[in-house]
Amino acid sequence: MLFCMFILIAGCTDFLQIDPQGDLTQASFPTSSSDALQATNAVYAAVRNWYYNSGGYPILDIMSDDAYKGSNTNDQLTTVGAYDNFTFNSTGDGLDRWWATLYQGIRWANVVIEKVPVIPMDTTLRNRYVGEVRFLRGLFYFDLVRAWGGVPEVTASIPPLHLGRATSDEIYSLIVSDLQYAETHLTTKSELISSDMGRATSGAAEALLAKVYLFQKDFVNAELYALKVIQSNEYSLEPRFIDANGVNGNNGVESIFEVGALGVEDYEGGGAQYANTQGVRGSPNRGWGFNRPSIDLRKSFEPGDPRLKGTIIDLGDTLDGVLIIGDPDPANDPVIKLNKNGDTINIQCYNRKVWTPGNDTPTQWSHHRRLIRYADVLLMAAEAMNENGKPADALTYLNQVRKRARGGNISVLPDVTITDKNLLRDKILLERRHELALEGERFWDLVRTGNAATVLGPLGFIPGKHEVLPIHQSEIDISQGSLTQNPNY
Repeated sequence: MLFCMFILIAGCTDFLQIDPQGDLTQASFPTSSSDALQATNAVYAAVRNWYYNSGGYPILDIMSDDAYKGSNTNDQLTTVGAYDNFTFNSTGDGLDRWWATLYQGIRWANVVIEKVPVIPMDTTLRNRYVGEVRFLRGLFYFDLVRAWGGVPEVTASIPPLHLGRATSDEIYSLIVSDLQYAETHLTTKSELISSDMGRATSGAAEALLAKVYLFQKDFVNAELYALKVIQSNEYSLEPRFIDANGVNGNNGVESIFEVGALGVEDYEGGGAQYANTQGVRGSPNRGWGFNRPSIDLRKSFEPGDPRLKGTIIDLGDTLDGVLIIGDPDPANDPVIKLNKNGDTINIQCYNRKVWTPGNDTPTQWSHHRRLIRYADVLLMAAEAMNENGKPADALTYLNQVRKRARGGNISVLPDVTITDKNLLRDKILLERRHELALEGERFWDLVRTGNAATVLGPLGFIPGKHEVLPIHQSEIDISQGSLTQNPNY
């Protein structure tokens, strides 16, 4: 039953269309070179699973100051709405699906890591397949350790029945080991043939290593790996900011690792629902409208920053010839709430970064979600170099991002020139907010830099609790006491 999923993986059409292998069993699979390819491909399916996206909904953005729940007022109010004000708990909907999907991907990766190395086949290709799944396993564990802290460390396809929690340091050690193996055995992006676009590369492993070290505050290694990506000359910034996440940039020069998808309203047919979950409600009918950009995000952009319109869709905008009318439901047209000062804090608007050309639902399922892009690496390099006492070098990479953002308009987004470490740190974090808004980075950035309590406290964030999520009670029950809950849940 496990391997009936070995059909679809992320990438272009050739990469997605694999014949079903429903009669395979774990005892007899994989045993050949073609089996090894299918087993490797299957692991990619986990990142296209709707539940891979923090349980289906973009809760990481909703927990930040960048977004609200969105959709209409009552839609998923008690479940997704709980992330708006940090009232979620260990029995809420979604976290169990995220956890299960990550461990399902880890299970599939472990099958490849165990069984493929003994298959008689080309050694380089065999090592590449193992490298791809070790990259993916590192990616899955990075989500787990950021979301829950120390989690069970599963490195066998059939693990012990009851596993306790490893420490965060032990999980990070496994992630680094996996990614370093991947870096060594994967090809560069330029060496991929067209039908393999979307597969993990050595550059993806290095970029993820830079982020892993940044989270551990190991700025020396964060700088080292970010510079490896930059100096590889494999990547550059898209000339237009909107193409960094848009269809014209699919597998493009800025994309380091992305989740490929087809315009099919069906996961098994190759579609991905991440963008549909956030798509425009009403007219055109592109989705459910979750993850509504906040007024606070809107006001935080510098005057004239073109990224504002590259991030937020407003009613009345026209995109690719399609007029955005939105949802006419009185509960959502627009949703306006006033705080105690009488300020507007929530209006109907949508995430521009998940837009794909079209005016129906299936076309929205073709969005390629960027998990790592080059602008992120430049900003990681800037942050690490500033922490390492190299402000001039940090400014070089920070200003590259700002130069692309201004789009040739020299009257906006002037180069940053400050060299004070503390001031420059704040400037880089703000630049990350504007460049990477609604891409699932803001909440983690606030937590890892120690700014979450100050910024998110007014939204309900409690220090010592909300840096991590609760382990779902169903997982604790299944473990029969092997798992312990995170503090204060």
